[in-house]
Amino acid sequence: MNPLVTTGLDRRRDLTALSVNVNKIALLRNQRPLAIPSVVGLARIALEAGAHGITVHPRPDERHIRAGDVRELAALLKDWPEAELNIEGNPYQNLMPLVRELRPQQCTFVPDDAAQATSDHGWDLAGDGGRLAPLVAEARSLGIRVSLFMDADPGAMTMAQAVGADRIELYTEPYAQAWGTATQAQVLAAFRAAAEAAQRLGLGVNAGHDLNLDNLGAFLAAVPGVLEVSIGHAFVADALELGVAEAVRAYRRVIETASAP
Repeated sequence: MNPLVTTGLDRRRDLTALSVNVNKIALLRNQRPLAIPSVVGLARIALEAGAHGITVHPRPDERHIRAGDVRELAALLKDWPEAELNIEGNPYQNLMPLVRELRPQQCTFVPDDAAQATSDHGWDLAGDGGRLAPLVAEARSLGIRVSLFMDADPGAMTMAQAVGADRIELYTEPYAQAWGTATQAQVLAAFRAAAEAAQRLGLGVNAGHDLNLDNLGAFLAAVPGVLEVSIGHAFVADALELGVAEAVRAYRRVIETASAP
């Protein structure tokens, strides 16, 4: 058990929380009929090293995270009362049964098609908001914080609030593609505007998708008030070189540096 978490010394009140997405660990495991690498075992190492939470995105075909993994991770998180489980997914597919059963601290609704390799756009709430609102309300009635996966569109934040969300998660692949190019500042300005629009409405702001050790610091410095980043693909790639624990520490250093006055 992580003493920083259990003693309350790290309340992360002024720091962006790091949630480690373990989907790619499960993807590697699933290549063979074996139980290695252990999704739960490596999630435990991440928590011990100071990760603030674990994210999973179970797909209907269970090509990486399986429902059984999510249940085991939910049990693991009971030993870390200040860490959070974030279950992502499309609420019209396989997400809601797990949300109802496990009642994670957070669920993130993502508008991905079952056949998509990865999430690649945010919600169109003009078209989906009416259908989505009852599911948001149901999750919130269970005591679960609801985040909506959104593009960096300031004008869409009013609809996210109207649907009943607690937070939005900014889809950051456009920023990752622009990082280091002549358009980086312009793209970052759009993300900042979207975050500020959400915050003015009382929505919390999360972020995720293709953030990494190189581009994360600049994003957090330019987009203040980000409550949580969910990082998976890049994290697992870094962990192959650094080890899981050192990868967590490396990401936390970036977060702490970006948050320094």
